[in-house]
Amino acid sequence: MTDAELATVLVALGCPQEKSLEMAAQLDKRAKQLAEKKERTYEEALTHLLRLMKEGWSAKERGL
Repeated sequence: MTDAELATVLVALGCPQEKSLEMAAQLDKRAKQLAEKKERTYEEALTHLLRLMKEGWSAKERGL
């Protein structure tokens, strides 16, 4: 997945458009680190991080 594709996913999950490309690059880097550290696949690590981000944006929208 390219950073641009990942940025599109992030916007769909609630990420501000203006920050999406920067966050996509950071998320890609962190997913690679997590995959190596936890002996997971990149896809598993990325999915995990995307779920966490989605939950965070959802909570923010609800004012939590």
